[in-house]
Amino acid sequence: MQPKIMMKKKSISASKTSLILFLCQMISALDVPLDLSQPPTITQQSPKDYIVDPRENIVIQCEAKGKPPPSFSWTRNGTHFDIDKDAQVTMKPNSGTLVINIMNGGKAEAYEGVYQCTARNERGAAISNNIVIRPSRSPLWTKEKLEPNQVREGDSLVLHCRPPVGLPPPIIFWMDNAFQRLPQSERVSQGLNGDLYFSNVQPEDTREDYICYARFNHTQTIQQKQPISVKVFSMDSLNDTIAANLSDTDIYGARPVTERQPVLLTPAGSTSTKVELRGNVLLLECIAAGLPTPVIRWIKEGGELPANRTFFENFKKTLKIIDVSEADSGNYKCIARNTLGSAHHVISVTVKAAPYWITAPRNLVLSPGEDGTLICRANGNPKPSISWLANGVPIAIAPEDPSRKVDGDTIIFSHVQERSSAVYQCNASNEYGYLLANAFVNVLAEPPRILTPTNKLYQVIADSPALLDCAYFGSPKPEIEWFKGVKGSILRGSEYIFHDNGTLEIPVAQKDSTGTYTCVARNKLGKIQNEVQLEIKDPTVIIKQPENKVIQRYGQVSFECIIKHDSTLLPTIIWLKDNNELPDDERFLVGKDNLTIMNITDKDDGTYTCIVNTTLDSVSASAVLTVVARPNPPFDLELTGQLERSVELSWIPGDENNSPITNFVIEYEDGLHEPGVWHYQTEVPGTQTTVQLKLSPYVNYSFRVIAVNEIGRSQPSEPSEQYLTKSANPDENPSNVQGIGSEPDNLVITWESLKGFQSNGPGLQYKVSWRQKDVDDEWTSVIVANVSKYIVSGTPTFVPYEIKVQALNDLGYAPEPSEVIGHSGEDLPMVAPGNVQVHVINSTLAKVHWDPVPLKTVRGHLQGYKVYYWKVQSLSRRSRRHVEKKILTFRGNKTFGMLPGLEPYSTYKLNVRVANGKGEGPASPDKVFRTPEGVPSSPSFLKITNPTLDSLTLEWGSPTHPNGVLTSYTLKFQPINNTHELGPLVEIRIPANESSLILKNLNYSTRYKFYFNAQTSVGSGNQITEEAVTIMDEGKMAMASRQVDIATQGWFIGLMCAVALLILILLIVCFIRRNKGGKYPVKEKEDAHADPEIQPMKEDDGTFGEYSDAEDHKPLKKGSRTPSDRTVKKEDSDDSLVDYGEGVNGQFNEDGSFIGQYSGKKEKEPAEGNESSEAPSPVNAMNSFV
Repeated sequence: MQPKIMMKKKSISASKTSLILFLCQMISALDVPLDLSQPPTITQQSPKDYIVDPRENIVIQCEAKGKPPPSFSWTRNGTHFDIDKDAQVTMKPNSGTLVINIMNGGKAEAYEGVYQCTARNERGAAISNNIVIRPSRSPLWTKEKLEPNQVREGDSLVLHCRPPVGLPPPIIFWMDNAFQRLPQSERVSQGLNGDLYFSNVQPEDTREDYICYARFNHTQTIQQKQPISVKVFSMDSLNDTIAANLSDTDIYGARPVTERQPVLLTPAGSTSTKVELRGNVLLLECIAAGLPTPVIRWIKEGGELPANRTFFENFKKTLKIIDVSEADSGNYKCIARNTLGSAHHVISVTVKAAPYWITAPRNLVLSPGEDGTLICRANGNPKPSISWLANGVPIAIAPEDPSRKVDGDTIIFSHVQERSSAVYQCNASNEYGYLLANAFVNVLAEPPRILTPTNKLYQVIADSPALLDCAYFGSPKPEIEWFKGVKGSILRGSEYIFHDNGTLEIPVAQKDSTGTYTCVARNKLGKIQNEVQLEIKDPTVIIKQPENKVIQRYGQVSFECIIKHDSTLLPTIIWLKDNNELPDDERFLVGKDNLTIMNITDKDDGTYTCIVNTTLDSVSASAVLTVVARPNPPFDLELTGQLERSVELSWIPGDENNSPITNFVIEYEDGLHEPGVWHYQTEVPGTQTTVQLKLSPYVNYSFRVIAVNEIGRSQPSEPSEQYLTKSANPDENPSNVQGIGSEPDNLVITWESLKGFQSNGPGLQYKVSWRQKDVDDEWTSVIVANVSKYIVSGTPTFVPYEIKVQALNDLGYAPEPSEVIGHSGEDLPMVAPGNVQVHVINSTLAKVHWDPVPLKTVRGHLQGYKVYYWKVQSLSRRSRRHVEKKILTFRGNKTFGMLPGLEPYSTYKLNVRVANGKGEGPASPDKVFRTPEGVPSSPSFLKITNPTLDSLTLEWGSPTHPNGVLTSYTLKFQPINNTHELGPLVEIRIPANESSLILKNLNYSTRYKFYFNAQTSVGSGNQITEEAVTIMDEGKMAMASRQVDIATQGWFIGLMCAVALLILILLIVCFIRRNKGGKYPVKEKEDAHADPEIQPMKEDDGTFGEYSDAEDHKPLKKGSRTPSDRTVKKEDSDDSLVDYGEGVNGQFNEDGSFIGQYSGKKEKEPAEGNESSEAPSPVNAMNSFV
């Protein structure tokens, strides 16, 4: 499946947020510093429609600012409200807020009315909105007698709530006696008026505790209506009555509940009207009755439903459009539809509008002699009227001011003076409401002020807008100029934007925008300046974003979020799921730069967002986690079109859990024969939800469906209703019919019984028939119960029979069965094979022949022939082992066989027997044969003891398996020097009756390798090897010590240095000659110093070869054979000790024999040669220089 892709990245700069705030400041007029005289301004007031809790004190807010501080007064219902005369009413100090004490005896109802606050000082008066005070009400339900609702299954029903009229209106919901909300659906839902609507009732709707609750939020109380009882009359009881008189098929085809096309329950009729105010939420509702349950669809005639503002609620029965405008007026049609038809209703919507501002009046700060205007423009439907007040008095009766002129929605001021200061109110009203705005005219003469703190630091992300504030005040309004740096020129050009509130905007700030900026404000009364600092920071970037993941349920997932940021900013990383906080669950592990979710569940499916925040910017990236799992089981299984041998099954698929369903598996249960056992029936593709099923007679079917996707199989669905098919004759006969005798005089007939659903009806039995083959006999038959075996007694031994088994039940027989051939019981064979002959092929293999026995004497199925053979004795040694017979079986009617694995030089016996299914016949007479001699095994051991200067003692054991008469032993040995080179090979023949030998005239301090094997008249056996070393001469060792002393003499050291220098010169000459590509003949020098025992020779003429570039660095080879002149080349030595152990440092036994480390390698043939067998030593090396 393809995962949904949702990767988004956003960056919200703090500078952009500041830009929004600055632009908002630009809309409002300049604020007057509080140390200057100014008229009152209302800063806080209670809402126009103020519903209060009658149990608590009433607080009516009215706060204002001004210089000097304003005083406050109130009117109630249009007349002065003297708070001093009411002990329950107080005004907060330095405030106009009223507190009406209800908790100490006052009654909220006594203070209902319209209140208005006035804030006044010497420069004018501001007034609040008209504040309507009403205490909330939560009346009880009136007593009423509720009759039980008795409804027929499938009919519609409306349960009326009719809550008491409260203030504000209550919130309605339905619950039961256990205070559990009643479940709602497309079929059952609550209307906007609080009534509970049933499109059609079902038996499960029967209950006596339908309770409507009204919650009054202001008083935090809940009122309860008396429980309503609903009883649904089902047609099941009527069906039970009818079922006694109708057939099964009639009942299955009956439809007890009448289906009906849709009818609208609300609104009534075909059309209705609805008026809604601009900016409110429009709610339109259609609820329909019908069976099946109708589905509601909404359209707007002649237009489209507004995008992004349209929502469907209450299972699409409610259309919700938020923030409606005049453009949303029109006809809205709801259509209720089911399989039988449709119904519709048209609601004509008209959107009216309470007054709303186009241009609200703004405060004016003017200097004496200046001009100005107050503009008050509003719109609405119908269009509102505009009226002006001055200091809370209608302007027509207010004191005259020669500087002002009223022109409809505008007041024009000319050449104002200080006495022109006042607060003006604009009132825009129509039948749906009013707007009231205060705006003052303050006449002041003030030099410029800069309100922004000095050296304020601004930090901005690179490539984002930079907004440098220069909040100012002055009258007349000052002019603003900006400079960069201490001596910079005035800033101009398209790269800067200068706002009316003094703000300097750099649309795209770069690193070079960093620095000091100076703001200068001047008017005719003076000049002032201020400096601010700007720093540009690197943006925060997510360099590795989280990636979409598809994970199986109960798995684990990790999302990465690796960031790069400005080193001076401290980032914080927040993870969200579906734009909300992560669940409070220990399975969610938030790391430094990743999010890991353990043991994933279906609820973890969604969009995960990594948000990185610094003080200046924010970036985010999202990835989608798709949790896949096995599908949910199908439901609502339905059987239709019931016939004797088929039925149609349909179902509704369960949730596929984000992995498409590939196929459905249908299983069945036979409640009549195998209750509780489910069998495979068929399977269909995942796009199919109905299937025609083939049925067998006399089966009480139930079906279930299993959904399969790539993850696995769902749980089985709930079983379908049961369907019992009619009985019929069996369609088939038992399978795997066989006839095999268990005794020589019987015939056992067996078969595989029919399964329960194969019986096709009650009273399943079997008709078993048999007759002897090739004999003119009649069939013998017997009817047996539902078993799987019948034994025929008194039969001849092993004769063929024709057999058949036919199924039958209470309705009749199955089709005629086919015949099979069986045999009565076997007996042991009567005769043994004759003319047994043995031909010995070699010392370990023989071939045996025999004549077959007549088939009639086998008295059963011929299995084959068995050859029993065993060794009587070994001719080379006395055998004390237990005689073990071996058996070889030759299948079928074979007349010969091979006997492998014989021991040489031994006497054997054998016999042959024939075998059938019953067992073996008599044995043939024993046949004796002998095997010839073979080569012996290796000697059992070879031990070398008593080493001396020139001799070694060898001891050995005879072969474990002589395999004949030993004729002799062969001993070969040769010396090995310290460079692993082999000397000449010496061979000695030893009589077979010897078991030791002393070798004399050996070299002292020399390692020897020995090869030892035994022979019979056939040949030599495998050899055994060993190594040993003779003892070193102590006298020569002492001489070597004296000679070594010569090496400490000065003349000897000088001679050695001269020789070394000469060798170095020769090497340099050789190197130069070789670099020129020629060969250097050294034959003469080699002749002068040659040792024929160690120099390599050419095999053809014995001459020495020339050295060449290709040969100078060849390593010595191992494993070469001795040349024809019995010399061994150094580089081709075959028996280096490296082949057998871990170096030349061998180990010795106490008697001096060598223990070779051969690592299990197969021993090589000894190498012959005439090389020197004397091992090099320090003594010999010194002697060569004497």
